[in-house]
Amino acid sequence: MRALKLSEIAAPLNGTYNKDAEFCGVCIDTRKITKNCLFVCIKGERFDAHQFAEEALKKGAAAVMVHENVDLSGAYIKVDDTSKALLALGGYYRSLFNIPVVALTGSVGKTTTKEFTSLVVSSKYKTIKTQGNLNNEIGLPQTLFQIDDDTEAAVVEMGMNHFGEIHRLVNATRPTLALITNIGVSHIENLGSREGILKAKLEILDGLSEGAPLIINGDNDMLATVLENDEICSKYNVISFGIKNKFNYNAENIKEENGSTFFDVVYTVSKQIDETDGVKAEFSLCRQKITIPTVGIHNVYNALAAFAVGITLNIEPEKIATALSSYVPTGMRQRLNTVGGRICIEDCYNASPDSMRASLGTLGNMNANKKIAVLGDMLELGDYSKEAHLSVGKMAGENNIDCVLAFGNNAKYYVSAAKENGVKDAVLFDDKTKLSDYLASLAQDGDAVLFKGSRGMKLEDVMNTVYKRWEN
Repeated sequence: MRALKLSEIAAPLNGTYNKDAEFCGVCIDTRKITKNCLFVCIKGERFDAHQFAEEALKKGAAAVMVHENVDLSGAYIKVDDTSKALLALGGYYRSLFNIPVVALTGSVGKTTTKEFTSLVVSSKYKTIKTQGNLNNEIGLPQTLFQIDDDTEAAVVEMGMNHFGEIHRLVNATRPTLALITNIGVSHIENLGSREGILKAKLEILDGLSEGAPLIINGDNDMLATVLENDEICSKYNVISFGIKNKFNYNAENIKEENGSTFFDVVYTVSKQIDETDGVKAEFSLCRQKITIPTVGIHNVYNALAAFAVGITLNIEPEKIATALSSYVPTGMRQRLNTVGGRICIEDCYNASPDSMRASLGTLGNMNANKKIAVLGDMLELGDYSKEAHLSVGKMAGENNIDCVLAFGNNAKYYVSAAKENGVKDAVLFDDKTKLSDYLASLAQDGDAVLFKGSRGMKLEDVMNTVYKRWEN
């Protein structure tokens, strides 16, 4: 991070300081204090970092940011609200750099698309990206603070669960390119409808300059309405990608084999030709073969989005293909793992009806003896919850899943709908130990097992328990 002074940031943050100090780095956790950083005292529902302000100074912080009256031995800057000021500081810092910044959001697939996109962009530019899921008003500034004088590009993920959040994030980030992966039903409890979710996601345009690229999934029914919106299409360079219909970027000849997916990207490029009677555009159809070391049609969409970003940023298609082929699944997101002869899909980081559909489709397409889906509740769906869980149970039948093992308060709807749609072995559990015991005996060599549920369900508890038994 480039060094800043309290005197420099006081005006942008509408703050006052007791004495000037120079800092390099911003920290919100005293356990991670670095020498000469600015420690920001965040006040949460269950903690108040103001009580650690003096400790931060003693550990080497150059200054602290506060919004309460405190008696400190060192330099501090006082603001109205440290959380809001942290985001404002991130926005001010980002304004010091003239680099391409990709901002991406969507109901599902954000983090995977971010990983694909950062691989692509870093194949040509020195790139920083959102670490983990630091995609909110506290986490996003920490991404922006990674930028330094050597940085050539940034890939920033934006999450939200209420109106106005992306508006605030994008005004700090000021992207040069925006990407929306899809519009599903995640956070519908707070936003009311899919139309509300679309409205909230389109707040990403609030920080996008006129004429800048907006890349969207044209196959998504809600985002397809953007392609018909004359106001948006006339103000921004709207670029579409998809599989089912013809867009600017299309994936064709999709095949899965041995844990990898192969497909072609078909797209059109144009170049200007100088002629005696003026400049004309010449268009040519291009095709690039892609291999990604993961499975699922949703990951084709994620990689296709990253490909579109790469071409938009003038990266050679061959470089993009090489970058995409180096992808490694992160955390518990669609990671394939073979344990004791069982093929396991570890996808229990989060869940929504859209990601459930994708994961069940992946399981259904696998070459396995039995296909077993271990499903936990999908959270934050509000009044839509019963309908959503019933729809997932139906999907299990449509994808020829042999067994559904369900856990959670709403998991009974998985079971009832699965049975109605041809799943012979659909069982509800109210205890993870019982579920683990049943699964450990049920799954045999050559079977495929999907673990999928919302983060709060912690299905990795079941996964880790049965792994230990299968490995012995």
